[in-house]
Amino acid sequence: MRIHKTRAYARAGLIGNPSDGYNGRTISLIVRNFSASVVIYEWPQLEIIPTRQDHCRFDSLDDFLYDTKLNGYYGGLRLVKATIKRFAEYCQEKGIVLPLRNFSLRYDSNIPRQVGLAGSSAIVTATIRALLAFYEVEIPKEILPGLILSVEKDELKIGAGLQDRVAQVYEGLVYMDFNRQLMDRQGYGLYEPLDPGLLPPLYIAYQTDLAEASDVFHNDIRKRYDSGERLVIDSMDLIASLAGQAREALLARDHVELARLMNLNFDTRRTFYNLNPKHIRMIELARSLGASAKFAGSGGSIIGAFRDEEMFARLKAAFEAEKCAVIKPIINP
Repeated sequence: MRIHKTRAYARAGLIGNPSDGYNGRTISLIVRNFSASVVIYEWPQLEIIPTRQDHCRFDSLDDFLYDTKLNGYYGGLRLVKATIKRFAEYCQEKGIVLPLRNFSLRYDSNIPRQVGLAGSSAIVTATIRALLAFYEVEIPKEILPGLILSVEKDELKIGAGLQDRVAQVYEGLVYMDFNRQLMDRQGYGLYEPLDPGLLPPLYIAYQTDLAEASDVFHNDIRKRYDSGERLVIDSMDLIASLAGQAREALLARDHVELARLMNLNFDTRRTFYNLNPKHIRMIELARSLGASAKFAGSGGSIIGAFRDEEMFARLKAAFEAEKCAVIKPIINP
């Protein structure tokens, strides 16, 4: 029996987020410290095995309430089911005939939940990779992020952009341009891998208690953007422009300019978002110690550059005192 094991990693937005959902530009990196994995193999029936995020037995009411707040009512099963459905429909639409064989599939993930590190899309990406391997189907690399996004956005009505899926498909460090004309013409954006060696030393800090889900953050902004609110539109355009400037700073190895742009990304976002005070505190704490800081995603985690190991040690001690973890992101295998 052939067993396929696939994996997708956490993602951190270096700069430009959240403009990816508004035809903007971003630079994102993969975080190999955390991942979602899927195992699939042939089986008499089509079977999806629940994982610890989907259990229905609890030690107490408090344990149940905590689990529900962390994993929702469905855990990751809805992501897996929606991925299988969307994959099958895509193959039907493209005239791809799948072999008549069933599978058993199970997933696992150690990506911190609800802190903006793309844990949900990692489960979807790993599941898509498993199905591709099991059925021996190939889908063009540039098409995959859009297919993965459609699982959450169309099937599950979760607000999201392409950035996470592009980073998780291409891996490494990726510059992305989601120009509307380009997207309308070819169905995907410009995705340019960059050398992670161009980066300064980076840290990621994230809350170890519960944060808000990403769709909570995005929904109101989408309404304001679509209604033509000038502050939101102009701010989103500015954030998108920072990604292009950051790309040039990276290529020039100008880490001082990159840090300035990263700070400006958050400062601009703060002018039109209603942000969680705990998340603002993370930014202010990092900057008080001399590091740059911006959101790594929708909130609950931040990313920035630090100068040396002494600064990193201070960051680690300060954040751990406030119930936040600090890591150095692993980007290359």
